Amino acid sequence: MKVSCIAFSFFYIILFSVQTQAQECYKFITKDFVLGKFDFETDSCFIKVAPELSNKTIYLQKEVYDAFVKMNTAAKKDGVQFKVISGTRNFFYQKSIWDRKWKTNSNLSPIENAKKILLYSSMPSTSRHHWGTDLDINNLSNSYFESGQGLKEYNWLIAHAHDYGFYQVYTSKNNGRTGYNEEKWHWSYMPLSCQYLEFYNTNITDADISGFEGSELASELHMVSNYVNGISKIAKTQ
Repeated sequence: MKVSCIAFSFFYIILFSVQTQAQECYKFITKDFVLGKFDFETDSCFIKVAPELSNKTIYLQKEVYDAFVKMNTAAKKDGVQFKVISGTRNFFYQKSIWDRKWKTNSNLSPIENAKKILLYSSMPSTSRHHWGTDLDINNLSNSYFESGQGLKEYNWLIAHAHDYGFYQVYTSKNNGRTGYNEEKWHWSYMPLSCQYLEFYNTNITDADISGFEGSELASELHMVSNYVNGISKIAKTQ
C-alpha cells in the first residue's frame, strides 16, 4: 500500500529528531527552488559537507546531511565508509555541465546530442540534484559497485540506506523504468525529495525548461514524464 509523501516525511522527522530549522526549511517550496534557480551557498537550509566526508566543496540540505552522517556512522561499524562526491547543483551549475557536453557532442544532431547527454546527465531545471536531497556516493562507475569493496558498499546501501531515508532512484531499466541509465552511486533522501517531486509534477511542465542550448527539445523528449519521473518503483511508492 502506498504511504503518502507527508506521512513518510513525518516518520523520518520523528526518527531523527532533526533540529527545528532543518525541519522547517523544506516547507517553503517554490517553482524557482525545484527548477534550481537559487543560490544554495547562501541558503540557510543548506550546509557544507565536512571535508572528511567529501572530495571537494559540496552542499546538502541540513536534514539530508544529518541523515547521511548517521548512516555513515552506522556503516563504519560494518567496515564500510561513504564519501559524498556530488551533492547540490543548481540551475547554473547543471547548465555548465550540460553546455560542456553539448559542445563535446556538437557533431551530432541536436536530438541525438541531447539523448546522449541524457544517458547520465540532466537538463538544467530537471535535476534532482537541484534540491539538495540527492547525493552521489564514493564512485561514478557502476562497475565499481559490482565487485570488491564497492560491492560491499552497495550491498550495505541496499540493505540499510532506507533506514535513514535514502533510496536508489535510478535502478536497472530492465523493468521498464524510463529516463537515465542505472546509477548505483546516486541516492535520494526521500522524506524531502518526494515532496519536491509532488510539487514539480503539479506546477512544472516541459515549457518551464528553458535557458540553455537544446532546451527546445524538452517537450519532444518528454522530460518531465520520462526523466524527472523516471525513477524506481519503490521510490514512486514513497
